[in-house]
Amino acid sequence: MSERRTIKVDYLARVEGEGALDVLIENGIVQDVKLKIFEPPRFFEAFLRGRSYSEAPDITARICGICPVAYQMSAVHAMEDACGVRVDGPLRALRRLLYCGEWIESHALHVYMLHAPDFLGRHSVVELAKDHPEVVERGLRLKKAGNAIVALLGGREIHPINVRVGGFYKIPPSDEFDALARQLEIALEDAHATLSWVTTFDFPDFEVDYEFVALRHPDEYPFNEGRIVSSHGVDIAAQDYHEHFEEVHVEHSTALHCRLKDRGFYHVGPLARYALNSDKLSPGAKQAATRAGLDHVCTNPFRSIVVRAVETIHACEEALRVLANLERPDRPYVDVPVRAATGYGATEAPRGLLHHTYRIGADGSIESARIIPPTSQNQATIEDDLRRFVAPRIALPDDQLQWQCEQAVRNYDPCISCSTHFLKLNVVRR
Repeated sequence: MSERRTIKVDYLARVEGEGALDVLIENGIVQDVKLKIFEPPRFFEAFLRGRSYSEAPDITARICGICPVAYQMSAVHAMEDACGVRVDGPLRALRRLLYCGEWIESHALHVYMLHAPDFLGRHSVVELAKDHPEVVERGLRLKKAGNAIVALLGGREIHPINVRVGGFYKIPPSDEFDALARQLEIALEDAHATLSWVTTFDFPDFEVDYEFVALRHPDEYPFNEGRIVSSHGVDIAAQDYHEHFEEVHVEHSTALHCRLKDRGFYHVGPLARYALNSDKLSPGAKQAATRAGLDHVCTNPFRSIVVRAVETIHACEEALRVLANLERPDRPYVDVPVRAATGYGATEAPRGLLHHTYRIGADGSIESARIIPPTSQNQATIEDDLRRFVAPRIALPDDQLQWQCEQAVRNYDPCISCSTHFLKLNVVRR
């Protein structure tokens, strides 16, 4: 005799967007898990065709309101690669500072507003604020510090407008950088307090042998430069990405899944960056990771909130380092003479590796664009996590199983507006 049960979740809380998750359980065994994405296409790659190469940073910034800097930086690096230009010196340092701002505000948003309520039995940060207002205030203060960096260098907090191919349209006055440093000193204290807080959470016993993929730089914890490497031996330049990775369509999703051509899905994001670059963390972040009980590699996705807190400490320290050594550039940008070519750019968005490819004509018009966001690369891995996670928990009541599946998805902080949306959870028991 078989039993058929269905759970429907109208909206998965605390992620952007819409989609569905179907879990088929037959005779006590998980037979199938499908992360079903049915978000209509947003056509950004098509919007870019025919536009000037100089417009790419402003257009791609609109892909996401949480991580616009990642899209801008990937676009400008790809365009500069196509045109044979490298931006270095003070301008490169300022770009790194801008990326610090995005990591701080994005990680603070995820830790406090989206993920922590799961561990504390709250349905939202509003519920958390009622019991622990000082904790939520700390999170908002930390996020505000990240936003301040983006606003100063980007021109505004959301969808920055001061980034251009070759650098920036203008450089802020020196006294505004001084004020920013004072705010970041407080943010660093808040970041350490954040790590101490999240290490008290109760984490499920769930370890997975992932293939981690991230950028690696010889001298820095990666933001916007480096080679693409993996824990299983990949070591390539950004321009070789398409030789090793491919996007495929799956029947149950309108969003493409990305995989390594010779062996399937992989994992991008904080766990991957940390596993492949923990030796490049700032001194304070490295010490904090040890105090938090992290080994050099973390394979429990639920503990990604701890790694994000470590990365927030790193971003604060790195921002302060850049400010302490800041030299004003002679000009806010370098000239980028256009030529017909294909360019590639890869950066580390808060949620993981982001890859851009552009072909431009001799007149500077964009002939083709291809953008592969982190969530697209993690979709198949999320499905696999859920398959592994549900199997030993099928005896749970449907409401508890639903809650824990939602949390397993939120481990990845899916940037739905970039690629995929999420809606219903259906559990079928036979």
